[in-house]
Amino acid sequence: MRVQLVKKGLPITLSTMLAFTVVAGCSDATKPAAGTTAPKASNEVVPISMALRVYATYVEKIPSLKDDPYFKKLEELTHTKLDIKYLAKETGAYGTKLDLMFASGDIPDVVQTSGGGYTNENGQSLVQAIEAGTFLPLNDLIDKYGPNLKKRIPEAAWEEQKFSDGKVYSLPEFLSNPSRKATIIRKDLLDKAKLPVPKTVDEYLNVLREFKKMGLSQPFVGREKFNFSDMFLGAYDVMPTQWTLGPNGEPIPKFFDVANMEKAIGTYKTMYNEGLMTKDFATQQFADYKRAIITGQGGLFTANAADILSYDVQLKQNVPDGKLEIIPSPTGTDGKGGSTLSSTVIRGYMINKKAKNPERIIQFFDWMLSEEADNFFSYGIEGTDFTKDNGKINYKLPVTTDEAGREDWRKNDFWLLHDATYNKKLLELTPDGQAVLGKFDSVMSKEGRDGIRWKEEPKALSTTPDLQMSSIPKLLNERMAKMIIDQEPFGWQKVVDEWKSKGGDKALKEVAETYKRGEFLKPRR
Repeated sequence: MRVQLVKKGLPITLSTMLAFTVVAGCSDATKPAAGTTAPKASNEVVPISMALRVYATYVEKIPSLKDDPYFKKLEELTHTKLDIKYLAKETGAYGTKLDLMFASGDIPDVVQTSGGGYTNENGQSLVQAIEAGTFLPLNDLIDKYGPNLKKRIPEAAWEEQKFSDGKVYSLPEFLSNPSRKATIIRKDLLDKAKLPVPKTVDEYLNVLREFKKMGLSQPFVGREKFNFSDMFLGAYDVMPTQWTLGPNGEPIPKFFDVANMEKAIGTYKTMYNEGLMTKDFATQQFADYKRAIITGQGGLFTANAADILSYDVQLKQNVPDGKLEIIPSPTGTDGKGGSTLSSTVIRGYMINKKAKNPERIIQFFDWMLSEEADNFFSYGIEGTDFTKDNGKINYKLPVTTDEAGREDWRKNDFWLLHDATYNKKLLELTPDGQAVLGKFDSVMSKEGRDGIRWKEEPKALSTTPDLQMSSIPKLLNERMAKMIIDQEPFGWQKVVDEWKSKGGDKALKEVAETYKRGEFLKPRR
């Protein structure tokens, strides 16, 4: 299927369209002096080595990345010779790989970080590596060589990337809208059941029961460690990674709300007991999660909203009448809901102090925010993904699973630094895409749970792996799972007490002082 676009002057990028909603630029220390412009990038080909995390399954299917046409085209456009090594896929595994890399001393020019700031999601050694001078402070380089970075990246993203010394060590890939995770349902099955769009937790459970009657093996599709499975934790506002103010006005984890934690765990327990989710919910990997969705065995799940069309294309390969739709997340007693609001920063890129051409690396990432980059990563390669006809771009929409995977990789993971909220150019091509854009305004902008955020994880937690809160703490994850499957008596207060006894009490004292000093980021909703 091809879609025509008429070019009228310069195309407007997503970030330009959204510019009025964000404060552009980085810290005062990185704002350019009035009247200055960045030096023109050299056409000399420079080598750049990188260590990245795998996100898209598609890239794992590429036999030789250096021979991939998109890889070659990127090198051509940026005058670079790239050496990219994908270290790992899962969060914990990537952090472990980074620890091993730092220990070896064999560090490439660019190292990717996951999420905002410098948390233990990136291993146990990242902060020490920065403190030891392994990576360059980037403020001056951004000032001189990164005009697009300064113009396009919102202030909130730069704030997240400030280290304890006030300097920026990591270039942020950002979200202009932190409400990224959407609740997605098989709308064709909901219509078949003749049920309205559910709102409350009980209504959601009733829908899942109907899906089970229709023969779905996973009415609710979740992933290991409650990753992309937190909609019911959100309904009761007890996200285990978030902080709020307690009765005495000092910060406490949201999971201290025992009554609502027990309601949330009870919901998952009901789903487990009634067969509304897989018995392997605590360990199900992304590949099995995705397989359930695209083969038609899943009815309800959480995913990044911008990915819905890719999933829909792949679902239709197996279920021609299948239809996915974004709906409001389940609400709890306060009438609100939604998944955890994403960090303003989803990926970052640090530069090794031993890199020979740090200015060219900055220019490489600065190019990522150019109109040329927007066109390349959105539309692909002329003759392969689109053709031109008298000023019109005829874009080939993906039809097969492989085509959808290639497009998804190109416009998301391969585009290393951009506003990753969604790809406006591609979504505008079709009525379905335009409907997704509408959902960002009508649904996504109105939901999502947030809390008090720390620029660095409390030291009392960072030294205790079972308590670290960059993701759901291991201690909590295991106890929640055991209660759901009846491996231990139901009751949450004892878990709170255990958390305190293993170092949580020290963390409470630490964050109380941090909060008093004003060293935190305020909730966005």
